[in-house]
Amino acid sequence: MLNLSFYAQNSFEFVVLPDTQTYIEEFPDVFMKQMEWISNQENRFSFVLHVGDITQNNSEKEWKIAKDGFLLLDGKTPYNIALGNHDMGSGPGKFADTRNTKWANTFFSFEDYTKNSNTIASFPENTIDNSCAEYHLIGEKWLVFSLEFGPRNKTIDWANNIIKNHPNHKIILNTHTYLYHDSTLHDGEDWYLPQKYGVGKAIGENAVNDGGQLWEKLVKPHKNVIMVFSGHILGSGVGTLVSKGNYGNKVYQMLANYQKNVKGFEKGDSGYLRIIKVDKETQTISVKTYSPWIDVYLKNPNHEFVFNDVNI
Repeated sequence: MLNLSFYAQNSFEFVVLPDTQTYIEEFPDVFMKQMEWISNQENRFSFVLHVGDITQNNSEKEWKIAKDGFLLLDGKTPYNIALGNHDMGSGPGKFADTRNTKWANTFFSFEDYTKNSNTIASFPENTIDNSCAEYHLIGEKWLVFSLEFGPRNKTIDWANNIIKNHPNHKIILNTHTYLYHDSTLHDGEDWYLPQKYGVGKAIGENAVNDGGQLWEKLVKPHKNVIMVFSGHILGSGVGTLVSKGNYGNKVYQMLANYQKNVKGFEKGDSGYLRIIKVDKETQTISVKTYSPWIDVYLKNPNHEFVFNDVNI
């Protein structure tokens, strides 16, 4: 049912959870603190996005921890999750050698996920591998896509068809890898490309796509795509890119990753997440980075910034 109260609001906030694999594997208390903090503010955030690599080893034990955390949000704050290369594979240490998402779909059944994520469509059908959720916020209708690591050609076709059928919706894309730490699209000779993993050997409709290909095939062609979020990349772990689509529309693209071996966060126990605020009155998108674990905001311009003159 449509919540009419959202039409009276000029702004909304949501959380972006960067790769939690380190927390799930080594510091589960950090992950649970993140989820408890979000849960305790159920009237603040419109939804939560997880950019993928929820787990480190795609194991039953780790998915159980992930599920326990997300259970804290059930019935309070909707959540939409993308599956990363560490969330698929034939076993621990075999990251994306194959698209094995059995544990993700076991612990997050399609029925429960749909109920807690505002999902209106999925691909493949009745799985959480790729999902599209609908929200009504600040007088606008929004579609939020959460797409698999290295989205396949057929996955892009699925998303394109939905966007074409919703030309007046604002679009947010959430996928595991898209932007590189030098604030360019993840493509070319960059490290950690989807094509370098086992799933990258597929051809035809199952062929994977990197950030550059996603921009050309899915983001750039549509006038109503507003934001893209991703993780996956180490180095500085952050990046920001504003590009114009085919219709002259600006697209705000962001990378955030605070896991182990990211520069400045080598131990991987800090618990930082992103808070995004979309303000229709001021035409801004503001970004803050906060850790509920240590109760600290990162004030560096790489972690706290504002996009102005946003056409919302």
